Amino acid sequence: MPPSAPPSAPLRGKAVPPRDPSGPAGSCVCDLAAGSCPLTHFQWQSVCAGEGAQGCYVPARCFSAEKFCRHFSHLNKSLLPLFAVMNGNDYIDLAALEVFFSKVRLPRGCAAGKGGKHVRLQGLLNWLGRFAEPAEAIDNVLKYLKKHQREETKELLCASMEDYTPSDVNLEDFFQTGKYECEAARKADLPRWVLDALAKGKLAPFISDALILRSTFLHVQVENMQRPSAHSTALPIRQVIYGLLLKVSQNAEAASPSKQTNELPLVCEFDRLQKTLKKTFVQAASLPTDFCDDHFPLDKLTEVPTSCRQMLLLETLGVKMSLLESIPSHLQLPVAVTCYWICCSEPKVKLHQLKALLLMIVSGELHRITNDPDLTVLRAEDDSIAYNEFLKWKEKKLQNKDFDLDAAHSFCQWQCCLQMGLYLNQLLCTPLSEPDLSRLYTGTLVHRLYQELKSTPSVENLFSFSPKMTQLYQVLLNTVESTVSPDFFQKMTKTKSESCKKKKASKKKKKAIRSAIPETQHLCNVNRFASLGVDD
Repeated sequence: MPPSAPPSAPLRGKAVPPRDPSGPAGSCVCDLAAGSCPLTHFQWQSVCAGEGAQGCYVPARCFSAEKFCRHFSHLNKSLLPLFAVMNGNDYIDLAALEVFFSKVRLPRGCAAGKGGKHVRLQGLLNWLGRFAEPAEAIDNVLKYLKKHQREETKELLCASMEDYTPSDVNLEDFFQTGKYECEAARKADLPRWVLDALAKGKLAPFISDALILRSTFLHVQVENMQRPSAHSTALPIRQVIYGLLLKVSQNAEAASPSKQTNELPLVCEFDRLQKTLKKTFVQAASLPTDFCDDHFPLDKLTEVPTSCRQMLLLETLGVKMSLLESIPSHLQLPVAVTCYWICCSEPKVKLHQLKALLLMIVSGELHRITNDPDLTVLRAEDDSIAYNEFLKWKEKKLQNKDFDLDAAHSFCQWQCCLQMGLYLNQLLCTPLSEPDLSRLYTGTLVHRLYQELKSTPSVENLFSFSPKMTQLYQVLLNTVESTVSPDFFQKMTKTKSESCKKKKASKKKKKAIRSAIPETQHLCNVNRFASLGVDD
């Protein structure tokens, strides 16, 4: 599209009309006081020297709602939300408006479908410039629709425009004092500590969804769509989270002690069922007595003794603190989650999957030690050697590049368990230290480790140059294995060998059947796909 504005100017606090209204238009809708600077308009390679003591600066383009509207027929700024809604976004897609675009004659003679999206955007902006206020513009839009569509479309347009109403949150106060006040928060009637934790990112949006909406959306990963959702493994953890969040309602709604167990609150979960979306109502867990009485409602949860909060977390994950004492504190939560995963996953976790996961955790720990920016920390030479050998191993080409979907599904289950374990730990005000997630899990690495462990068991000694990492791996493995029966993985191996025997017996049977086929049917052997046929 040819330029429709003066050339780019350095960012000096002055707004410049946009070249392309489709990019900055969205940010102009909110009418930011100092304008908006899209990253795509920063000239990173053209650092310029400033005047006097101003230092250097990066030339950029700054867009403002005022100049944006002036560029398009002196459009009233109050019409920008209507412009945004009519064009649609991630949340709004009004099919009825396509009728409007197909009938209206936009300025410059640009009808829908002719000249591309940018021309339509420009035409709509210039068309809206004819009107003084949103109500007048909406009435003119509705004239092009059928009568039975008008009322509903008007309601949708008005409701969607409200989403662009400026927030009353004072962000300056939030960044200076760490607290904020807004009408929506006051209406939610949430405990002060919950509001502060949500604002600072110490509690996930999942928590506020469950608490306020009583509805959660469980995101799908790269998993086996023929199996139950990977999130099903973590269901008991989510039920405890729901129990903690909604126990106030439980106590208030229960008419009598006899009804209390039958009236546990429900949360609506959206999860996948094979390749479709399924809506399920999940009952919150009934919590231990210490967390159910009136002494510790949600607003008093921070006052619960740390030992009690830790006990609830570990009981949910099915482990005892004594089991984790030999584990570094920042790895205790991932190890506890791994113990839970081993015991609760279906199908059962394979030994190679467990070892691959633990080796990956050790690699993250080795990376943390060897790349610690703290110069006062003494690094053992063998750790550096082990890390360099690990990097060399990563550079080698993988012999077996087959993608194991069942293994991927199992690792997805672990990630779901870790996610909910983290959320529960955060809700309980971190009775266990939080791990560094950036070093904890790498999908491609764990899959490669799993593939190589199947063909080359010696990969288990990947960190043999570092006695410290070797010991850590062994401690992690022994800790997790101690939570299951000694023959847990042997049973799976036996089942596999029995399966092989059955396959061999089946092959013999098929051979006997094929030998009984008349000679006239042997002509099919010239077809190299004939072996794929299924015997009756």
